[in-house]
Amino acid sequence: MCRDRDWIKETVAHKQTDAVPYNATLSPPATAALQKHYGTDDVEEALGFPIRMSGCNSIRPLYASPAEYGRTTSDEFGVVWANSDIDLGSPVGPALAEADLSNYIFPDPAAEYHFEHLGPWCRANKEHFTIIWVGDLWERATFIRGMENILLDVALNRRFVEELLRGIADYLLATMEILFERFEFDGVALSDDYGTQKAMIISPQDWRRLIKPLLAEIYGLARKHNRYTFHHSCGNITPIIPDMIEVGVDILNPIQPEAMDIYRIKQDFGRDLTLCGGLGTQDLLPSGTLQQIRDEVRRLKDRMGAGGGYILEPGITIQADVPLENMLALFDEARKPL
Repeated sequence: MCRDRDWIKETVAHKQTDAVPYNATLSPPATAALQKHYGTDDVEEALGFPIRMSGCNSIRPLYASPAEYGRTTSDEFGVVWANSDIDLGSPVGPALAEADLSNYIFPDPAAEYHFEHLGPWCRANKEHFTIIWVGDLWERATFIRGMENILLDVALNRRFVEELLRGIADYLLATMEILFERFEFDGVALSDDYGTQKAMIISPQDWRRLIKPLLAEIYGLARKHNRYTFHHSCGNITPIIPDMIEVGVDILNPIQPEAMDIYRIKQDFGRDLTLCGGLGTQDLLPSGTLQQIRDEVRRLKDRMGAGGGYILEPGITIQADVPLENMLALFDEARKPL
């Protein structure tokens, strides 16, 4: 077994390793700055990330440059996005104006373009811990319907919300079956934001009724195929962390320190869950001094990394507002052994 894969598997098994694993997701401006600094297109290799991530292709890529894709682009779910050079862009045109699925057609999970790059990617990264993003569930529903509309639907059109989430879940499950049959990789990831800075977007009770059973199916399928599970949810989701453990989440990301007490979460749930994230991106990385960044990285490694079950990572994608020297301080300190 390769060292990077061992490193992450031992961490998820809550074994103390000689160094805390680290990872980061990078916006196009952050990637470009690091590529220029290291003189290579392969920033992941230059930084020695033990985790490598990919995902199924979409007709609109995650980062869609306006120069190439125009000011707006529709994805396969029929959602219109405003494109950006510096970030993911934003959904500006919901696919469903009404709470009605009678004329809506979900995309084909077996479309070949979704998978055409994954065989070479899996082979190229077999020495690392490989994770494939399979999509989103609640978050996809907010894109298809619009955030304000879907929140009203939770209160007024519960049956529609159940049908919409069921359709999205079936798409994800079918996608996963294809991935498990065709490719060798370590885990699946779901991006599904449930939190705001202070509380959850929907009540924990509604989350448990509408979303939790479907997550149990999704992560249950991954476990059936001996794959790890990685769940991304921004914001304060503290009330449902026990539920996330119950449905089979192995790695919870990004545990934003601006939104949650990450040390309390480590204390309360760190025995049952691997935590990934925890480094502030709203103030510390954009505006902190190099020493402040190094001090916080060391603190996270010492306290969050104690006993394993922790992967150091910024609390969200590193954006264009983070200076190069701050990124270099983060990664230099992250790479040091305990």
